[in-house]
Amino acid sequence: MTLASPEKVVLGSIAFGLFWILAVFPAVPFLPIGRTAGSLLGGMLMIIFRVITPSQAYAAIDLSVLGLLFGTMVVSIYLERANAFKYLGILFSWKSRGAKDLLCRICIFTAVTSALFTNDTCCVLLTEFILKVARENNIPAHPLLLALASSANVGSSATPIGNPQNLIIAIQSGISFGDFILGILPAMLVGIVVNALILLGMYWKILYMKKDEETTLEEVKCPDDAASHQFSPVHMSHRPSFEDNNPTSEFRSSPNQVSLYATAGEGNIRRSPCGGGDVESGRNLSGCSREGAAVDSFARKLEEKIALEGEHGLQEMANCIENGIPIEPAEKKETLIKKWRRKSWKACLYLVTLGMVVALLMGLNMSWTVLTAALVLMVLDFKDAGPCLDKVSYSLLVFFCGMFITVDGFNRTGIPSTLWTIMEPHARIDHAGGIAVLAIVILILSNIASNVPTVLLLGGRVAASAAAISPSQEKRAWLILAWVSTVAGNLSLLGSAANLIVCEQARRAKPVGFTLSFWTHLKFGFPSTLIVTAIGLLLIRS
Repeated sequence: MTLASPEKVVLGSIAFGLFWILAVFPAVPFLPIGRTAGSLLGGMLMIIFRVITPSQAYAAIDLSVLGLLFGTMVVSIYLERANAFKYLGILFSWKSRGAKDLLCRICIFTAVTSALFTNDTCCVLLTEFILKVARENNIPAHPLLLALASSANVGSSATPIGNPQNLIIAIQSGISFGDFILGILPAMLVGIVVNALILLGMYWKILYMKKDEETTLEEVKCPDDAASHQFSPVHMSHRPSFEDNNPTSEFRSSPNQVSLYATAGEGNIRRSPCGGGDVESGRNLSGCSREGAAVDSFARKLEEKIALEGEHGLQEMANCIENGIPIEPAEKKETLIKKWRRKSWKACLYLVTLGMVVALLMGLNMSWTVLTAALVLMVLDFKDAGPCLDKVSYSLLVFFCGMFITVDGFNRTGIPSTLWTIMEPHARIDHAGGIAVLAIVILILSNIASNVPTVLLLGGRVAASAAAISPSQEKRAWLILAWVSTVAGNLSLLGSAANLIVCEQARRAKPVGFTLSFWTHLKFGFPSTLIVTAIGLLLIRS
């Protein structure tokens, strides 16, 4: 594709440049409108400047990617409601043997969860939990936060649903879910190990956990404040229960004496003023005795039974008295029913999620598979889905719409094609030098223009260049693009949304936040990204 007219090239570059500035620095002083509004502004300018027509702008929006992203978020929300991440957090901190062991667990645990639930979701849910663990065990927070952010990026590279750029690559390339995993999984596994070793090597001396008899990692259960709060034991006063003082002994010989409490059904029950006197007259004989309290408790249960079940419940209660069977309160039965319903719903939710993963591995359409799973979860919940749908990040979906339009408009200026024409002879993937040049280009662009726009700009061109060599090389080119653009996010704090989420969540954490600086991240991210990327490139196969 040749360059467009000078007017389109200049105006298209201005629109894309403004989009890039607001995407990387969403709070710039001259226009602090944020990333989402910035992407819409870039797309609108492409239309206003006539770089792209309105019909072309609509066509540029990839509904498959949006559907897959929406469905993944809905499934993650329902899994969060079912405490899936809480249970994973318990496993994550179970019988930890020190700060170094904890850091390794964070790397492994984060890599697995980010591959299944996207790296952004993983970082949102785990940042405050990790800060809590670090604070309660006197561990420096920044090595653990770096482990979270970097492992989320590396781990998410293994699946098409791990991050947004992989979603785009999987749909544009047509690579199946299973082939995608098989192609990148070896690189991801080795990358996680190498990344953890680099973290241990850099922070070995400061990774020391103070042993405390009262506070251990086993006590930290989940990122929820209420669930992770350490409650001290409280000795509560004993309340006489129906089992402790069962008044059925007084009535076993004559079940008809139930009529002392209910002569004509609901509303005729008479109790002693304090549970310890003459029931018939209501006179208090000898204070609130133990036996009187039991009788009063029995009368309350009888009231509940009659109110809920009428005469049938009264007869059932008489039979229980005759046979010496304890009478359970109505509330307890109701609680048990709710408890079993909740457990059944959780089991169904986990089965649906497992079925979704199996369907994806079988090669079914990814967008429709995930959307179907999300809809099934809404139906099984049997409640208004509004509260759960309100938690979906619609601003992210709108951001993608604006970004698709902006990037397509920039492609139509001819600038990316011209630059690729210059680079292509040196970036062919049939030899090691070409792979190295291609990786460097992707690394630089991913940290300048962010990884998703880089994939949109380079994906088709890199694939076409590799397809001229062989079909297997085309598939390998897509996998290399997925691997390098994802791991490139670890280079700097601005390299990926996951890094920014960890940084912002840590800063806002209560009661004491933590600031992860740009240079602290760069000091670790630069060597880690170069080493992990290079090792992964050797392991990616088509």
